[in-house]
Amino acid sequence: MTENLTSPKESISHPKGLKYLFLTEMWERFGYYLMLGIFALYLIDADGMGLLKKDAYDIVGTYLGLVYITPFLGGLIADKLLGYRKSIIIGAILMSAGYCTLAIPGSTAMWIALLLIIVGNGFFKPNISTLLGNLYTEEKYKAKKDAGYSIFYMGINVGAFVCNFVAAYMRNNYGWGYAFIAAGIGMLIGLIVFLMGTRHIKEADIIKKTNDSNSDITKVLLYVFAPAIAFGALGWLIPGNIFGSDSNDAFLFGCIPVIFFYASLIFRSPKEERSQIKALLSIFLIMVVFWTVFKQNATALTTFAESYTERSITPAVAKIVKPVGMVQEAQYTKDSVIVMDHTLKAVTDANGNTLKAYDYPHYFINQSPQNLPQEGEKVNLISTEIFQSINPFFIVILTPVVLSFFSRLRIRGREPSTPAKMGWGLLITGLSSLVMAASVIYTDIYTDKASALWLIGTYGVVTVGELLISPIGLSLVSKVSPKSITSFMMGGWFLSTSIGNKLSGMVAGMWDMFDNKEYYFLMNFGACVVAALAIMMLVKWLRNIIDQHS
Repeated sequence: MTENLTSPKESISHPKGLKYLFLTEMWERFGYYLMLGIFALYLIDADGMGLLKKDAYDIVGTYLGLVYITPFLGGLIADKLLGYRKSIIIGAILMSAGYCTLAIPGSTAMWIALLLIIVGNGFFKPNISTLLGNLYTEEKYKAKKDAGYSIFYMGINVGAFVCNFVAAYMRNNYGWGYAFIAAGIGMLIGLIVFLMGTRHIKEADIIKKTNDSNSDITKVLLYVFAPAIAFGALGWLIPGNIFGSDSNDAFLFGCIPVIFFYASLIFRSPKEERSQIKALLSIFLIMVVFWTVFKQNATALTTFAESYTERSITPAVAKIVKPVGMVQEAQYTKDSVIVMDHTLKAVTDANGNTLKAYDYPHYFINQSPQNLPQEGEKVNLISTEIFQSINPFFIVILTPVVLSFFSRLRIRGREPSTPAKMGWGLLITGLSSLVMAASVIYTDIYTDKASALWLIGTYGVVTVGELLISPIGLSLVSKVSPKSITSFMMGGWFLSTSIGNKLSGMVAGMWDMFDNKEYYFLMNFGACVVAALAIMMLVKWLRNIIDQHS
């Protein structure tokens, strides 16, 4: 049974709860991507945390990893104890508090804020996706489940598109703290929408509570969560850095018990459920590569936008786009010194005492002398975080196109199976890295700036790959998972995302190791090709299992 992506012309309506989950997820992702779009910039900026680039990317990668590893526990607690609605409410409150806490200066507040967001996402993320799937259990809605997930995915990306303009405006006009508070307010709006629509959602909130529910959660805490913490501590304390840093070692070691627990389901589950679990775990494993490449938009591609992309605009254009937060002012100064990967300018008073040291705008680092502005001249630049809105913009535009395309193929009996779509998605994701490699080959990025069209093209290509993987993956887990552990297996999908996210930060940390940046992007392309071949080899086996259980 292949995917049933429904054409907009088909008359059966979607469940009423869809629009409330759509808007809830839209506002939740508004907050999430607002924070993520500026987080690396905040960590590097002297008015933020003032960290070195490699340390900032280490933190971003670790955060991205942890924020998607907690859903496996949040999914289990919802499945066995709290239910989906209560879990979503708890998660929303924690995340909103976390975003607002980021507005408090200092490293202590930052670590507390990240903890709140990470735990909150664990309660929120797997359960809203599972709740959506449960709305489509009625026979009249089943054929529209994939289309429902794609519409839901559009909600994610409407929020992700708008948030970067808000982030840039608040950051440029008021400071980092106000931008983070805007993220917290967005999450609260999402919570209010969710509560307003609860009467249309409550029938989908099915708690699979048994006499062993508390025992199941205790077992996971004792045999998975506690060992994960112990393994993480071991990774942190091991002398030297096996994977490049203590945080990398701690994260990857901490994942070992979680991965082992999911793998053990193959042997511990009822025999009739094992084929489903094997199929899903195989897909989770391969999709780690996709997330590793895709999530570099928060690290390596942000670096490319910040330092290697032509962002200057004329005063006339700046006047038009400044009200929506798109303009960042940068001033060129010659008397600056390079400290590690920071370029700093010291400001002194009349007695020669240093008042402040601040980042020399990275935009001017990779330019030849003849292309530099005059000393003290201010230049209007498109804010770096605005480039984060390109991908969600393409998703909103291309989702109806992809739905229509597969609907036409289905009518003709030529629609690819779900695994085949995901294989093509991986290959197309790899092609987006080829676009970036071409931008480096075409432009001497060490003395000149690459056209913004290269980044726009890259995001356009990777969006097509994403649409063939991410929303379809959510739908697949909902359809194929054994019903007693659906949200837990949704947590497995996010575990795959988590590991890929952490690896994306580790790979981005290798950026400065490549003198020829095209090889960095060719490395990503090669990884996607290998993963695409792997899933294509399993298509027939996976398709048979999916057909039996969806």
